[in-house]
Amino acid sequence: MPGTDRPYLRYVALGDSQTEGLGDGDEIVGLRGWADRLAEQLVRHSPDLHYANLAVRGRLAGQVHAEQLAPALDLRPDLATVVAGVNDLLRPRFDADEVAGHLEAMFAALTAQGARVATLTFPDMTRIIPIARPLGSRITALNSRVRHAARRHGVVVAETGHHPVVTDPRLWSADRLHAGPLGHQRIAAAVAHALALPGSDDSWTHALPLDGSSPAGWHAVPGELRWAAAFLGPWLGRRLRGRSSGDGRTAKRPDLLPVRTMAGTGQ
Repeated sequence: MPGTDRPYLRYVALGDSQTEGLGDGDEIVGLRGWADRLAEQLVRHSPDLHYANLAVRGRLAGQVHAEQLAPALDLRPDLATVVAGVNDLLRPRFDADEVAGHLEAMFAALTAQGARVATLTFPDMTRIIPIARPLGSRITALNSRVRHAARRHGVVVAETGHHPVVTDPRLWSADRLHAGPLGHQRIAAAVAHALALPGSDDSWTHALPLDGSSPAGWHAVPGELRWAAAFLGPWLGRRLRGRSSGDGRTAKRPDLLPVRTMAGTGQ
């Protein structure tokens, strides 16, 4: 199995909108995202790296398992990242054991095939979206189960949920559900650090400078009302209609391609 002294040749990313890259780029210039950024870091030390990203926005953990695991195994990765569960957290019915079961099944299958697998824990969303306070216990429960499942299968965990900087508004996009460019950069650095990649360190955990650039009024009532109208309302509308932001979408990078082909595509 490749390690820090042996280059990775095939990296496959599984997941939902965060891994797809929402919040980092757009539909016109293309999405980048933390997995793309991690691949760019990997290729500095693994020039022959090929990378596929199977993630699709809106997918629940069970859908990631059902739709992405078999194609991932067919690609025979020596490195895979598996990140899912946030969409489940936001649903009225949430079962931490069920979600963790899907994650563990993917951990087991990928590691059994010889891949090095990495995942991450989730930040406290209640510090980003105050009205999401009822979700706090769900996040704690899911993170605990992710750690236990990862330990059973030798999966590397980037503990992004532990550090206060991850809830700094400057790391998040306006919808507060997806990381912004700086947030995706920090996630990529966190996973690289967990994998002990050459040149990685814990600087991703450091607080951002107090430069006055933090968005003002996020947690004031007018700011909350504007956010609810712009983002929460449409999200609830899709749920009531039984629709998802990922309906009709497929993976942006379903095949293993050289990372250099990402240059100039907006990714």
